[in-house]
Amino acid sequence: MHLFVHRFLVRAPLEEVANFHRDTRALRRLTPPPIWVQFHHLEPLAENSIAEFSLWFGPFPVRWRALHIHVHPLQGFTDIQVQGPLQSWRHTHSFQAVDEHTTQITEMIEYEHPAGWNGLLTRLLYSSIALRLLFFYRQWVTRFYLEWKRSVERH
Repeated sequence: MHLFVHRFLVRAPLEEVANFHRDTRALRRLTPPPIWVQFHHLEPLAENSIAEFSLWFGPFPVRWRALHIHVHPLQGFTDIQVQGPLQSWRHTHSFQAVDEHTTQITEMIEYEHPAGWNGLLTRLLYSSIALRLLFFYRQWVTRFYLEWKRSVERH
């Protein structure tokens, strides 16, 4: 079992951070180019809600079915791969107020690659380096929407 953890601060109140992640547009916003996300079925974030989607790596789709559990309005949620490319995937999104204007986001992923040829592919697409790049991108996008865009909209 592999463990990946990424923490960062956002200059935004806890409620705004939670609302950003609860928005059904969040996954599309947080998916970096050149990857494209196509939704097949997407339920609003709630306990036991389901998201079915394909991540397109160029011309190659990778289909996922994720189940959301431990959904808390302000503290975060966990998504578990029910069907998908990995042997297992458990991604916990945690939000914690640092003060009334700052929130710490912690992304923790426990994952396991399958055996065989599929495992070789997932070791490329979901390597620790790929995850690090993905979450730096997600950090940048989250800050863009919650810090910069919000400040522009207020003026």
